[in-house]
Amino acid sequence: MALTYQSTGPDVLKKMFQVQMNSPDDLLIALGGNPNTGKSTVFNSLTGLNQHTGNWPGKTVTNAHGKYTHKGDSFTLVDLPGTYSLLANSAEEEVARDFICFGRPDATVVVTDATCLERNLYVVLQVIEISNNVIVCVNLLDEANKKKIHIDLHKLSTLLGVPVIGTNARGGVGLEELKDVVYRVATSEVKADPVKICYDEVVEDTLRLLEPCIREKIKNKINSRWVALRLIEGDSTISDSLKNYLGIDIRGDNAINSALKEVEQYLKQKQIEKDELRDRLVTGIVKLAEDIREKTVSFDNKQYNQLERKIDNVLTSRVFGIPIMLALLGIVFWLTIQGANYPSQVLATVFFWIEGRLTDFFMWAGLPDWLHGALVLGMYRTLAWVVSVMLPPMAIFFPLFTLLEDLGYLPRVAFNLDNYFKKACAHGKQALTMCMGFGCNAAGVIACRIIDSPRERLIATITNNFVPCNGRFPTLIALAIIFIAGATGKCQSIVASLSILGVIVLGVVITLLISRILSKTILKGLPSSFTLELPPYRKPQIGRIIVRSIYDRTLFVLTRALMVAAPAGLLTWLLANVHVGDMSILQHWAHVLDPLAYWLGLDGYILLAFILGFPANEIVIPIVIMSYVATGHIIELDSLEALKELFVANGWTWLTGVCTMLFCLNHFPCGTTMLTIYKETQSKKWPLVAFFVPTITGIVLCFALAQTARLLGLV
Repeated sequence: MALTYQSTGPDVLKKMFQVQMNSPDDLLIALGGNPNTGKSTVFNSLTGLNQHTGNWPGKTVTNAHGKYTHKGDSFTLVDLPGTYSLLANSAEEEVARDFICFGRPDATVVVTDATCLERNLYVVLQVIEISNNVIVCVNLLDEANKKKIHIDLHKLSTLLGVPVIGTNARGGVGLEELKDVVYRVATSEVKADPVKICYDEVVEDTLRLLEPCIREKIKNKINSRWVALRLIEGDSTISDSLKNYLGIDIRGDNAINSALKEVEQYLKQKQIEKDELRDRLVTGIVKLAEDIREKTVSFDNKQYNQLERKIDNVLTSRVFGIPIMLALLGIVFWLTIQGANYPSQVLATVFFWIEGRLTDFFMWAGLPDWLHGALVLGMYRTLAWVVSVMLPPMAIFFPLFTLLEDLGYLPRVAFNLDNYFKKACAHGKQALTMCMGFGCNAAGVIACRIIDSPRERLIATITNNFVPCNGRFPTLIALAIIFIAGATGKCQSIVASLSILGVIVLGVVITLLISRILSKTILKGLPSSFTLELPPYRKPQIGRIIVRSIYDRTLFVLTRALMVAAPAGLLTWLLANVHVGDMSILQHWAHVLDPLAYWLGLDGYILLAFILGFPANEIVIPIVIMSYVATGHIIELDSLEALKELFVANGWTWLTGVCTMLFCLNHFPCGTTMLTIYKETQSKKWPLVAFFVPTITGIVLCFALAQTARLLGLV
């Protein structure tokens, strides 16, 4: 069921906040705070696997909620989006603000980072203005101890007027105490007396003019002082929220409108603009946060973060930032290629041995040849290829990429690329969505939610496919080794890694170029500014990295590929073995595509493989192989050298290999990504744009390369 009247107030909230509760007696807890404070770790530690993820109604903002029990009571914990403020400048801030204000949680836990408490107190104080039932969770105490930062939690609680609990969520320290305090606050055993933020004389004068009218209108359903502050600063969203959630129309209230005019006249008399008034509000909160920090936090060494700053000066410098980023990516690709060769050969040997036993069984059972061909030579061999070729690279690439993520390096990547995206009239956060696209472009599209501007979010969504996902890496790696690094001997893996790195750089350049074109044509506008936090470097948790990368990423992508590979293998076998006249259906279709494919440096079978591979990019090479074999099944390829012989025998040259890599980088998104784009944009137009933009780009680039190489006599 949805939230109940008892926990939220008006019935309209049942429609607005879709949080599933076991019973009306469940205690509702909101979990908020800044990004990079370990909030998700606290959430996962409390709820375990008993959680659900969706979207907030009407928003492309993730809604995660979970359940746990304590002292016999059931709790529903809502993980609010991480925000630096509750001033509703973004969809995330509006969602967090509205749930704390109108969702009527029984308690709100605000997670803070012990290593930078002052900055986190900015949100804590804003939450305290909305609700009295607040608990401050000072997390990452272990990191603070390492940096010899000491926090007087008791004094902090006294100054804030709310309970404060210190935790190390990754180590499970303090979580039971946190549960106890949440229980006591939610059941009203503890009555908090939060600190009141005192603003300057001008702000307090405007509050005295407006707040009485607000209090009379809303009847203490929410904090009237907080509502008055939002109206004074000109926040139009608060009026909409009051009407949507509580059915209160303050825009049509004569007394409030009259008071607002008095406020406007008073500010005009004082020669204060709205922007300056907002600065005064922020200053009031910041000064109190500074005062509390000075009284509660001490440092053994005030230069505790000097080393991190020196490292950042190098990693984010204009001279070394980009080269180091490329070097790290190159090392990741080299380790992936170098480490995946032997496991792939072992898996291929095992799978083809199993195939032999399956063939023996079919012969012993006297089953027809067509059934053996469809199930074993079509479906099973395709599955065997996908697993043996995809699993080893993924099992190496994802942990390495997750390692960089856990270290805190990815925000530095976004920082290095921010200026380039700004010049392309796009958003700097697009760099983070591109990083997500390395794993899966569908995940990259979903990650575009972090971009507030609808225009810039669309640009990021449309261009995300220019980043090769994990499904395309096996194709790129195989072709790079065969046609680019094949004659380099011992340096083969290094040359192949540099080739893949070159493809990635090309993808980024194309992304910037297309973003610029889109922002000057169908998505005109200027780039918006944003706050990018460079979180502290943290010691990676190897066990967590392995589990997250293998289970959440590797197995997820592999399972999706296998679900598509089996029917695709069967379909390809049928197309190759059902004849119309003297040719199979597959051959007919390939011959139709041959003229176009020739101009692109490909052949009809390659182009057809990309079309049939629309459900998943992982099956493109298996379809090409099956197409080249007259019986429509994959031959036993125990090495990349055998694969090269097959391709060369069917007319491949270095140009074919490079053009295939180029088209692999620049072609339409897979079916899953297309469906995700449709769901995210709620439009049929933008999925079509996202389909044709990379496809047209790929056609133009392949045509230009193929014709240039032929004119120069290079093939």
